[in-house]
Amino acid sequence: MIFYHRGAAIQPSVIKRGHTFVARVSLLEEDGEATSLGDLGAFANRDCAYAFAVRCAIAFVDGQPMPRSPFNPQPLRVS
Repeated sequence: MIFYHRGAAIQPSVIKRGHTFVARVSLLEEDGEATSLGDLGAFANRDCAYAFAVRCAIAFVDGQPMPRSPFNPQPLRVS
C-alpha cells in the first residue's frame, strides 16, 4: 500500500527471512527523488515489521532521528 506524508509517497513492505519478518520502505519525494531505506530491522511478526517501516518512513520525511529496531540479530559467537 502506498500512502502520502508531507507530499512524499511512502511504500512500506515486509519480507520473510527465515523465521523473522524484515521491515523495508521506499519513498518517492515531491521532487521525484526515490529513496530506499533498505532493511530496517527484523521482527517476530508481519504487522510489527510493517508498523515499524511506517514509523521509519515518517521520521525520515520529517527529518527526525530514525527509531531503533527493538530486535537486531547478532551473529552467533562460537568459542
